[in-house]
Amino acid sequence: MRLKNIFSLLLLGVVALLASCSSDDDITVLKDLQVSKSYVSIPKAGGSDTITIKANSDWKLEHAPEWVTLSDSVGTAGVTDVIFKADAYSYGRSSDAMTITCNGQVQHINIVQGEVTITDATCAEVLAGPDNKTYQVTGTVTAISNTTYGNLYINDGTGVVYIYGTLDKTGAEKNFLSLGIEEGDEITVQGPKQTYNGTVELVNVTVVKINKGMIKVDSLSTTSIPKDGGNVTVYATTKGSGVSFDIPEDAKEWLSLVSVKQNGTAAELTFKAAANEGSARSTTLTLSTVADGKTYSMETTIAQAGGIADVSVAEFNAAADGEAQYRLKGVATNVQSNGSFTLADWSGSTTVYKSTNGVAKGVKNGDIVTVVGTHDTYNGTVELVGGDVTEVVPTIPVSIAEFLSLPDGDTYYMLTGKITKIAEEHYGNVYISDGTGEAYLYGLYPGYGAEGDNRYDFVTNSGLKVGDEITVIGTHTTYKGTIEMKNAIFVSKK
Repeated sequence: MRLKNIFSLLLLGVVALLASCSSDDDITVLKDLQVSKSYVSIPKAGGSDTITIKANSDWKLEHAPEWVTLSDSVGTAGVTDVIFKADAYSYGRSSDAMTITCNGQVQHINIVQGEVTITDATCAEVLAGPDNKTYQVTGTVTAISNTTYGNLYINDGTGVVYIYGTLDKTGAEKNFLSLGIEEGDEITVQGPKQTYNGTVELVNVTVVKINKGMIKVDSLSTTSIPKDGGNVTVYATTKGSGVSFDIPEDAKEWLSLVSVKQNGTAAELTFKAAANEGSARSTTLTLSTVADGKTYSMETTIAQAGGIADVSVAEFNAAADGEAQYRLKGVATNVQSNGSFTLADWSGSTTVYKSTNGVAKGVKNGDIVTVVGTHDTYNGTVELVGGDVTEVVPTIPVSIAEFLSLPDGDTYYMLTGKITKIAEEHYGNVYISDGTGEAYLYGLYPGYGAEGDNRYDFVTNSGLKVGDEITVIGTHTTYKGTIEMKNAIFVSKK
């Protein structure tokens, strides 16, 4: 977890008191490291503050917030004045993450600019507001994504805010379950805003108040509606006045309401899904109730099974993460002992991460593999996960001399050699040699599965030239006495 904590108001008060009462001679003392003070205070209008470091060896200052500029972040033995500068900032901001290290000894440095105040805000105001500002917001917990750190989503009707880290009653991390917060609860939290990879977050929030939920989804009659269509019933408990629902626009064409039944606090909402001719799909329903003039909401996911979509690698890479099933076919390379490998066709390549049976199926480099799985993205890398290898067409690596002595047939062979002649660029008719002999490639395709015009001009488009060493796969054919690898599939260039 990224550890970027905000001072409590009490701590800020203590810091302010120290700033007003301390003299310049006050020093935090370690054996090999001394600092003139352990806090930095910069005016709201911008400016600077200075700490004097006295070190017996090399030192390093780390974890300064991005809004601070340092005159020095490393130094040697002796006395160094480090100047901390910040531009004007309309609100208040702070950080307690900075450290100075010398000979393994660590001095923590706190920094404050302006007065850190807490602003009551709606979710919409948080989303539109500046980073580093501290907000207090109230909303309904719609989803909890991590129960150790307390990562969750809240919705107050004006928008949805992601909470990245929730502190317990003592201010400690990784103790979220002690708070007893559940989906459907209304909570009030305080914390600083930051934007990470485009996602607005309130970080390491303090919980001010918990109102147990006015609406809660207890269960669904099925975890997945059959591909042929059918009904799903959402069982909910509501303590407000009635229950309403919202189906997202993109799901209205296949999901509709059948009935709503309510008996006291128990509510049953039944929805009907149309037959699904495509891949698996899902949508998020929002259920709401009103109590004391306020609207409380809760989300639940409706899923429907689907068929397996046959796609090219490029189409798979462009798809969204989710439970939809995809079938890909291509040439395997970079085969790993854990079942992972790279799968490439004419349109591109992708990572098959830890296939469930690739090792058992004996997948090796150069084999033509069919695999079924779902789309995921990890650290920016697209992956096919849960991969089930359904077919392996083996490829046999041989020298060109061996290839020339083989009979015609449907067996796939792998050849590696240097291009000695390009006889025709449009179709890709080339000769390659590996020192044992020379083979004629009658057509060189950009990868497995190329059809129509995608088969042509690969030599020109890829910039292949005489002298390049390439690896190809294909079958053995003979035409008018000439041995050929017809429609060779390009695998790699060395």
